Amino acid sequence: MDIEISKFELFEMIKRQLFNLFVFSEDEAPVLEQSVEAALEKCATCFEGSSNKYYRKDGVVYFNPFHSGQYSIFLYYLSRQVFLVSKGCNTLSDRIYYLNKCLNGLDLYYEVEMPSVFFLDHPVGSVMGRAVYGERFSFSQNCTVGNNKGIFPVFGENVAMKSGAKVLGKCVVGDNVIFSANSYVKDTDIPGGTIVFGSSPGLVIKRASEDYFVRKG
Repeated sequence: MDIEISKFELFEMIKRQLFNLFVFSEDEAPVLEQSVEAALEKCATCFEGSSNKYYRKDGVVYFNPFHSGQYSIFLYYLSRQVFLVSKGCNTLSDRIYYLNKCLNGLDLYYEVEMPSVFFLDHPVGSVMGRAVYGERFSFSQNCTVGNNKGIFPVFGENVAMKSGAKVLGKCVVGDNVIFSANSYVKDTDIPGGTIVFGSSPGLVIKRASEDYFVRKG
């Protein structure tokens, strides 16, 4: 994967951002540097699955840390890697997670396990809770995945949440599902191969052909 700036410049930029907004100690540098490498590997796999033109340059998978969407994915992977390496005993993962919220307006906690390939588009105001996410999950702005009485949704593969969509509680979602803009789903199972409109309990669920769900981005 090609990067717009060198790994050293990326590493130094993250350190400055953490220091300027929160705190950062040089004692944390080895863990951060190790985690940056791991996060870049995760990004390479994730970005490889996208056909979005901004994720490639001259035919090669490409990471631009000045692209907000790409950087938000990177910071998620970075915060999660620090959390895994430090076994939850270091607040550096908290600060990176917080940095992602400050810079990109995305609430994606490092304890949430996203799939190896997922997409986001203008994720400002979105909150992704502790659900089970299938491969090629995608979401846009102001989306919410949350719990009801401590129970979170389970998503199949190739599920997309459009702007303002909300999925809460005990929901088992099949493969190839699109939650339309501003839809609201609570404690409802959704069959695969469908498009969801409206709000629970009065949802409108329409079948669509398999070709309709081929990811374009």
